[in-house]
Amino acid sequence: MQKISVKGGKTLKGTVEISGSKNATLPVMTAALLAESPSVIHNVPYLNDIKTMAQVLHTLGSTACLEDHRLHIDPKGFNKFEAPYELVKTMRASIYSLGACLARLGEAKVSLPGGCAIGARPIDLHLKGVEQLGAKVTIEHGYIHAKATKLKGSTIYLAGPHGPSVGATVNVLMAATAAEGTTVIESASTEPEVVDLVNFLKAMGAHIEGGGTARLVIEGQKTLKGIDYSVIPDRVEAGTFMVAAAITRGDVLLKKAEAAHMTAVSDKLRQIGVTVEESTEGIRVKGGGSYKPSDVWILPYPGFPTDMQAQIMALLAVVPGVSVITETIWENRFMHVFELNRMGAEINIDRSHAVVKGVPKLTGAPVMASDLRASAALILAGLVAEGETLVQRIYHLDRGYEKIEQKLSALGADIQRTN
Repeated sequence: MQKISVKGGKTLKGTVEISGSKNATLPVMTAALLAESPSVIHNVPYLNDIKTMAQVLHTLGSTACLEDHRLHIDPKGFNKFEAPYELVKTMRASIYSLGACLARLGEAKVSLPGGCAIGARPIDLHLKGVEQLGAKVTIEHGYIHAKATKLKGSTIYLAGPHGPSVGATVNVLMAATAAEGTTVIESASTEPEVVDLVNFLKAMGAHIEGGGTARLVIEGQKTLKGIDYSVIPDRVEAGTFMVAAAITRGDVLLKKAEAAHMTAVSDKLRQIGVTVEESTEGIRVKGGGSYKPSDVWILPYPGFPTDMQAQIMALLAVVPGVSVITETIWENRFMHVFELNRMGAEINIDRSHAVVKGVPKLTGAPVMASDLRASAALILAGLVAEGETLVQRIYHLDRGYEKIEQKLSALGADIQRTN
């Protein structure tokens, strides 16, 4: 079992290049199956989730080969419709194969999904969406089984109890590209990763209007073609390094970071007292001066992202005063609180609220990562903690951060991965 050791007290300075977005690449990978010819996806990060999705594509009969951050996908042999439990249990995004299989093969059998243990993540909106396109859906023995002789366009409302669903929007969008007639998705997700998928599908020849809005209109197409396409930068990785610069009072330029995707994070850091500058090169973050507490509401895009909640909490843990973080997306996403408190933080949970009382310093300790973003938060806390922090169960990190310890080390952090 590997661990990451962090010795605090180093100020981060320099330039870091932000990798391609994992959460944009995964749906684009499955959408490539809709084409009749190969596609090449550029700017693809080397992550375990990408490897897992490549295995899913292989299982479905296609090929997916990653080399030099380019992913070659050939859908020629795509003739199988089952995504097995062994793969889907490790990564929730495997459920994207549902929409692709229905669109091309008229049938899909997908294991109920897994992923990080951050709370209940129901799939009812996914199923509702494909059912309204004409698929018959059953759930038996832990598998979703969907069949459709012919998909037909429909008007589908996808709002859930916590706002629009990214996954359901992705699945319905892919299935709708092959449906007869017009499909309208109301309350569609507006996340940049969904917009990137829309742009990819349109470049393949799909007729879609409304990308980036809550109303998508899709005209079904008989054929799509493979293309070359470059995915957007990873906004969560960018946000994590923005907080890393802020928490160490450093000065870091994030090359390739897309400022338009970071508005909520940039605004919150500025409220706290961090300097955030945007340019054609990317985003520059300069810490220092006096920081002040700030309340954070976690909301669907363009609100403050749930995938940045743990990281901003690590920063607020050392900001004088009291801040309140309200998580409205996942009910079980405060598990990192207990580990931060082991490092000397003073954080109390009251249902969906975390009350953070800033402390003068944190102290290094052995800690256990509960999920992907919690792993990053514990590393951030370790960057300013007195002494050594040992972060265990870091296999979560390799699902979503490309060489994070190497990138932090290049900025001056005292960090290393050990066995």
